[in-house]
Amino acid sequence: MLQSRLASLARRRVVAAPATLGWRFASVLNDKPLCTRFLSNDSKSNSHQPQHRQEHVVIPGMRSDLSSLGGDAIMPNRQHPVAPWQAEHNIDVQRVTRKAIVYELAQQSTRSLEEVVPWFLDNMPSAYFRQVHEQYRNQHLKSITAVKEAGMDMYLNLKTQLPDGRQVLTFIRPGTAAGTLLRMVEELPWKHNDADYLPLTRILVFSAKDESMSLNMFVYGVKNMALPGHFDELEAGRNILDYAAAVQRGDVSELEPNPLYEPEPMKEFLQRCTENYIRALANEPRRFLTQRALIEQVSGTEGTRVYIEPAESEDGGEGSYWVDVAVANSLPQVALENVCRLLFHHHFDVTRSRLDIVNDGDNGTVTILRMLAAPVSGKEITVDTFEMLQRELKRAKWLDPLTMELFFDKYKHLGVARAEIITAFGSLLHPIMAKENAMAFSKANILATICSERFMPYSEAVADLFVDRFNPNNPLSDADFKLRCNEIIQLIKSDVEDTVATELFLKMVAIVTHTLKTNLYMPDRYALGLRLDPRVMETPADKGRELPFGIVFVHGRRFNGYHVRFRDIARGGLRLVTPPTPEQYSLESARQYDECYGLAFAQQLKNKDIPEGGSKAVCLVDPTGIGSSAKQFVMRKSVKAFTDTILDLIVLTDETKENIIDLYGKKEVLYLGPDEQIIPDDINWIIKRAGYRGYDTPNAFMSSKPRAGINHKEFGVTSEGVNVYLDVALRQVLGIDPKKDTFTIKMTGGPDGDVAGNELKILFREYNETAKVVGIADASGCCEDPAGLDQEELLRLVTDGLAIGYFNPAKLGIDGVLHKADNPEGIKARNSMHNRLKADAFMPCGGRPNTIDITNYRNFIAEEGVPSSPLIVEGANLFITKEARKALFEEAGVAIIKDSSANKGGVITSSYEICAAMLLDEDVFLENKTQIVSEVLEKLRGAAHLEATLLFREFEVLGTYSLPEMSQVISDTINAATDALAVALDTLSEQDRQSLLPLFRSHLPKTVADLGFDNVSERVPEQYIKNAIASSLASKLVYKEGTLFISSLPKAQLAMMALKYLEKEQEVMKLLEVVQQSDLAETDKVKVVTLLDLGGARTALSALQ
Repeated sequence: MLQSRLASLARRRVVAAPATLGWRFASVLNDKPLCTRFLSNDSKSNSHQPQHRQEHVVIPGMRSDLSSLGGDAIMPNRQHPVAPWQAEHNIDVQRVTRKAIVYELAQQSTRSLEEVVPWFLDNMPSAYFRQVHEQYRNQHLKSITAVKEAGMDMYLNLKTQLPDGRQVLTFIRPGTAAGTLLRMVEELPWKHNDADYLPLTRILVFSAKDESMSLNMFVYGVKNMALPGHFDELEAGRNILDYAAAVQRGDVSELEPNPLYEPEPMKEFLQRCTENYIRALANEPRRFLTQRALIEQVSGTEGTRVYIEPAESEDGGEGSYWVDVAVANSLPQVALENVCRLLFHHHFDVTRSRLDIVNDGDNGTVTILRMLAAPVSGKEITVDTFEMLQRELKRAKWLDPLTMELFFDKYKHLGVARAEIITAFGSLLHPIMAKENAMAFSKANILATICSERFMPYSEAVADLFVDRFNPNNPLSDADFKLRCNEIIQLIKSDVEDTVATELFLKMVAIVTHTLKTNLYMPDRYALGLRLDPRVMETPADKGRELPFGIVFVHGRRFNGYHVRFRDIARGGLRLVTPPTPEQYSLESARQYDECYGLAFAQQLKNKDIPEGGSKAVCLVDPTGIGSSAKQFVMRKSVKAFTDTILDLIVLTDETKENIIDLYGKKEVLYLGPDEQIIPDDINWIIKRAGYRGYDTPNAFMSSKPRAGINHKEFGVTSEGVNVYLDVALRQVLGIDPKKDTFTIKMTGGPDGDVAGNELKILFREYNETAKVVGIADASGCCEDPAGLDQEELLRLVTDGLAIGYFNPAKLGIDGVLHKADNPEGIKARNSMHNRLKADAFMPCGGRPNTIDITNYRNFIAEEGVPSSPLIVEGANLFITKEARKALFEEAGVAIIKDSSANKGGVITSSYEICAAMLLDEDVFLENKTQIVSEVLEKLRGAAHLEATLLFREFEVLGTYSLPEMSQVISDTINAATDALAVALDTLSEQDRQSLLPLFRSHLPKTVADLGFDNVSERVPEQYIKNAIASSLASKLVYKEGTLFISSLPKAQLAMMALKYLEKEQEVMKLLEVVQQSDLAETDKVKVVTLLDLGGARTALSALQ
């Protein structure tokens, strides 16, 4: 029957279907033929009578006028009648055709699968089947089969969305050429800036045994453990626990017993691991324990550890190596790319890899990478290769992108160390050379020059000089170093024709000669640090200004930092600067050192009352091109790298003695404090790290500790001092009694800020009825009201930590206005408020340095020559430049209380905190914290009042200085006396020095002294005690007797006269007791006591001269 039907169709030349579909549609549905008849139009006129009809079978998707091959039309034979089994409707033809196509394709797929599956099973490594779930294996098989069937290249990107929000990306590529994994990693989507960012949490890397294909899986996101089917870590890790127990019993020879492998530590560790990690290694317990030990080495740190071992032949063939890398607190994708790039650079091809994340508690996470690396054909691998690879893998996390680009992409022969030195020197050159010519010596031009192919040999020569100078195994002798320097200088002068390049390279040589020590050879360093002789930073433009005592420069990943100090023992804040645009970053880079210098110098002036000299650290972070979450990540890493590098250069441990060539040769003591953008987590980490690194008094290394410290913002310590100066100045300058008379204030710095927010609280606490704040400006905008801004609303903003832009407009008076900095008009109003708004006093309590300078100070003065405020009390550092202060005073009579006087309360508090940390155990401090804080506040108010009183007294008496100049005279006088006394104390006997200890004791808060001073010699560095005695005596003399008395004493006799002064003061004290007990009338007693107190010691001392 079938043959007759086929013959009939052939005779009629009906096109039934493409030949590839076959003739599998000859069944009948519902007694109707499966082919549809098409009638001519005239057949419709008499459909009931037999007709000679034209018939043509139409196949879906095929033109009716062409053959299946596109040739001449095949016309139907009109001479034969329609067969009874032939379909009458086209819908039936389409349905059958669809089924035929599906069937044929299914058969083809089956044949392809029959070919692909055996190949896949034979060529994928056993680890693939252990580690990849069946769901993904089937997906991979289907995709590979489809590509092979289509005859396409094996180039696939697959994306799977899991129910718990995770994403799995599978990259399949043809071949297994060296660098395949690296290229895939570079193709990965980088969404760290996006709000829906998911971290890379796992990778699985596989290569086909016949080298025809690479298949890599990248998992983004963390598994949601709250979903049904909770995972039992201990049960899944039972084999691992049993193996660990066997190791501890000595039954296993592969590993040595280790306390980490005891049952309880192992169970605790398993509970920190992910399900996939445990399941993947459940049958590889030795590997799990090896990685467990590796992870422990970086737990609680920011470090990296590497373990390399030969691979078994069944793993990867002879000559392959397993490389395990544990990286603490790194973005997994960055860690993966860094390791891949370094392995590729050292001629290794990664044929298999896995990435997992292990929870590290409060410290964050540890990324564990395991890679099967095979040497690229023909490349010799030596012991030196592995040593270099290990060093560079440890450094990779901390390398700046510029260093990586220079090393990986441009000059592969450089090596990491030399590339890092060159980019570090380029950054260090910028603030020095930009003063000479900002355009020629822009940072971009500097780096382009020293990294160009034309001049790279000279950069390499300088880098080699630096490397050899500080090589701890074989450092250059002074003679050899001088000879090498001269050779390089002569080569530069003779061969470099470009004057800009010549200046740069000569300065690079100078940087090497002025480096006193570096952490270049520290095995686990986070950044590159240089302890510099300060003279290298000086330029002709800096002539006449005081030279710092010491400078540390730090170059790290996306940041450069300076620490500048003006005395041997010094303290000062660490701040982060994060410019939002590349242009602003370039500007900040050019002035970074000068900003740090200015802040440190201001700190030196305000530190006159404490044992520590002034210092400051400014860390310039490059956040351009990254989102807010990435910015925070980079900022926190910058703080860690900067402070750890400082510790590299100042702690004396076996490690630093072994790896650092110290050309300075003296122990250095410095202390840090929090400044802009430093958060409590930073403080806690720094203190913990200082203890780990062996700093003598780790709790004193960083002030404002959240628990065992005195938080500046919480207790308003800086503002307490600022307000004392405001009170005295209102009385002395404007004749206003702030307790009785109404006065107006305008302020920069928002209610959410430290100094501004606390000053608002103090103003309303002390002068609730008289103080009117008529304007406040901060980053969010400005708010103005001539009747005074609502106190309750301002205090609400302070309490809630909100900027002034959140001020409720309903709380404004009739003439009040709120300008938000989200439009040009609002920005203009905010930026001009401090100049145009009239008030009795202006208090800059926030804002960028040099806001008012010599180019714009006239904006503060009205056309009639009257300033918008006759009094300025500087709560913020460096808001007004030195030149602008002078001009405002001379042209408009503005009385300015300089920052180094007004806001010294913060540094006094930090100093007391340092002393408490050295003298008291933490629990003792915490038990007595409330009382200690109260005493500290009282002492800093007293110190502020002493200086404010002297400032206005000598301003009136001398009449030759402005108030800012007089402030500096006081600071300079005290500091000079402190320096002279410190030198003199070295000449005293131990007994004489001990007799001066009461000076230090009286300097301390009473409770701290009572609880800890008996142990002062054991717990406080000798140099610190000496400075404490010297500064206490110097402050005492100046505040009591004035600057003229001290400056009139010959410097050579200053120390001797100061000690004599103490003796005479004791005699006066005894005289006062005699007077108090005498029979003199009470009024006469008061007069005598007052005279003796004011001038008795000085008069007695004069009698000796």
